[in-house]
Amino acid sequence: MAQGRGRDRRSEPNFDVPEGRVAAPGALDLRLSRQDRAGGGVAETGAKRGAVASGRKASGGRRAPARKAAKRRGSFLGRMAYGVLVLGLWGLIGIAGLVAYHASQLPPIDQLSVPKRPPNIAILASDGSLLANRGETGGRVVSIKELPPYLPRAFVAIEDRRFYSHFGVDPVGIARAIGQNLTRRGVAQGGSTLTQQLAKNLFLTPERSASRKIQEAILALWLEHKYTKDEILELYLNRVYFGAGAYGVEAAAQRYFGKPAKSVSLAEAAMLGGLVQAPSRLAPNRNLPAAQARAAQVLAAMQELGFVPAQDVKVALAQAARPASSRGGGSANYVADLVMDVLDDFVGKFESDIVVQTTVDTGLQAAAEKALVDELNRQGTRYNVHQGALVSMKPDGAIRALIGGRDYAQSQFNRATTAKRQPGSAFKPFVYLAAIERGATPDTVREDAPIKIGSWQPENYSHRYEGAVTLRTALALSLNTVAVRLGQEVGPKAVVQTAQRLGISSALQANGSIALGTSEVTPLEMVGAYGAFANGGIGVIPYVVASVKSTDGKVLYKRGEGGLGRVIDPNAVGMMNAMMHETFVIGTAKKGDIPGWDLAGKTGTSQDFRDAWFIGYSGSLVTGVWLGNDDGEPTKKASGGNLPVDIWKTYMTTALKGQTPVPLPGLNRWRKAPETTASVAAAGGPGEILGQIFGTAPQAAPQPQAPAPRRRQAEPQQDRNFFEKLFGIGE
Repeated sequence: MAQGRGRDRRSEPNFDVPEGRVAAPGALDLRLSRQDRAGGGVAETGAKRGAVASGRKASGGRRAPARKAAKRRGSFLGRMAYGVLVLGLWGLIGIAGLVAYHASQLPPIDQLSVPKRPPNIAILASDGSLLANRGETGGRVVSIKELPPYLPRAFVAIEDRRFYSHFGVDPVGIARAIGQNLTRRGVAQGGSTLTQQLAKNLFLTPERSASRKIQEAILALWLEHKYTKDEILELYLNRVYFGAGAYGVEAAAQRYFGKPAKSVSLAEAAMLGGLVQAPSRLAPNRNLPAAQARAAQVLAAMQELGFVPAQDVKVALAQAARPASSRGGGSANYVADLVMDVLDDFVGKFESDIVVQTTVDTGLQAAAEKALVDELNRQGTRYNVHQGALVSMKPDGAIRALIGGRDYAQSQFNRATTAKRQPGSAFKPFVYLAAIERGATPDTVREDAPIKIGSWQPENYSHRYEGAVTLRTALALSLNTVAVRLGQEVGPKAVVQTAQRLGISSALQANGSIALGTSEVTPLEMVGAYGAFANGGIGVIPYVVASVKSTDGKVLYKRGEGGLGRVIDPNAVGMMNAMMHETFVIGTAKKGDIPGWDLAGKTGTSQDFRDAWFIGYSGSLVTGVWLGNDDGEPTKKASGGNLPVDIWKTYMTTALKGQTPVPLPGLNRWRKAPETTASVAAAGGPGEILGQIFGTAPQAAPQPQAPAPRRRQAEPQQDRNFFEKLFGIGE
């Protein structure tokens, strides 16, 4: 049993053979010999044959070195190929890691979305034409389908000719750009596709770095996966920057050519396509030769790609695009600024484009701008007048034209709505209305004679006094002492309350000088207040916004009936219109008369000729003009009766042309028969008119008291003849 158990006992194999010792006989040897390996025998035989052959060659002399050299060359090339392969693999791994790292800095792909474009506010005239765009972009979103085909093709031709064949990143374009950059001084070209440019505009900062380029490529691949080519191109055309605050082709077309993008010509499309490379350097309104040269390159590229026929390119080159001129920097921008000031009152927060319909008439706006600018260009230097404003509205308060300054490009300050200036005698109708409402009539007589209130002694500009005059004549001739007397009779507070009832919202000082217009107001307030005289006594709230809609037509706001209600009794309106009508008959605005129309109004001049006003109206339109200097510097005797009346008549002649005359409410009942020569001379009218024209208009501030003169007698016959010739009195 012991022997049996001994024979059955198995020993664990031992694979370790001590170094330097030979395995004992019978021990298990598991090491592989050359013969045990696959092909070992063949390898051994070959090795032996090689040794023999080597011996023969060594002894024979020539073939052995050649074979060794070939073996070395093959070994070197193999090692080199292997090294390149390894380096390539590591390079790919490194690039993949780099891409993965920069991708990790971006939001997760499933959370990526194209950011909303800031909303545009399209501001339209009453006829639907565009006045201006407001918002961060400067123009509305346009569909690629509404654009002429050559417009998007211009961008593809010059910026990314392989746009429709690449996958967002263009290796061929990158290689070409690198090649051209190596052969030119500086960076000649970039390899960014339109998709990459869009990705940069949508998601990234403008910094130029390798990191940003990698992220740009990643985002471009995502865009290509998410959108079609036309959708990408449409996004690009609506987001790319064209300079001058214009983002997108619609904003650029309006900014540079004064037309919508759908209406641009081939030459203009080529100029827009070339502009995006360097908006500030290639802007056509700043560097027209460079813009036209770049447009020619775009046209050549379009012809080369077959986008447009050669004949069309020839015509476009012959009729190169030019920027549209915008006289005065575009006075419609004053209207747009007013719209933006009041828009929050009508609509809340909005995230998509909206359309604001205004009450402004483009023809009247242009006529108003031309009348104001031309007169200032012609006589502004002579009278030392540098600025002006004009407001024109329908009697219900709908603004038809608004000019806030001489040149919007030079100054965006809106003098029509914001500048508060002394209205001078243009404020007197509120004094007279307060008196009428307390029993006076146009034929009520008051004394035009020296008056003293405390230490204040107001005078007429002529320093002459007419004695007993009717209120009709006193207002037409703008006699200061009569206005002050009426103000004292009704009380300064009543004058203030009357003006406020008619719509004056600026702070008014209830003192004696309020009768001469010493409290500051805006032109818009004054024109609005006069509207109640033109419409028969209904208080007016001036307005410019008629409706607000979304681009899909949804009405967000629509103006309804509104106003201050009746603020003047109809009979009082008739008396006021009759008195202010005399301003055009015998008074300070006689040269502003327009044949065939019943007109009424009042001139105004503030202390030291700092402000010159005229506000006049027909039964269909109320217009006010202010002239002066922003810093309050006195003019050289510019009064309400000269430059403002000239501007008013020029504009109103155009505005009323072709219309059927509308009667002034209540005028016929209180209209006075035409003055005779003798009666006007007796009233001293021509002397006051002469004072207005030559700078002696009524003055609002106190003047030193001259010795009380005797009542002025009728002018000598020779003087009367002079006045008759000068003013047409008695004709």
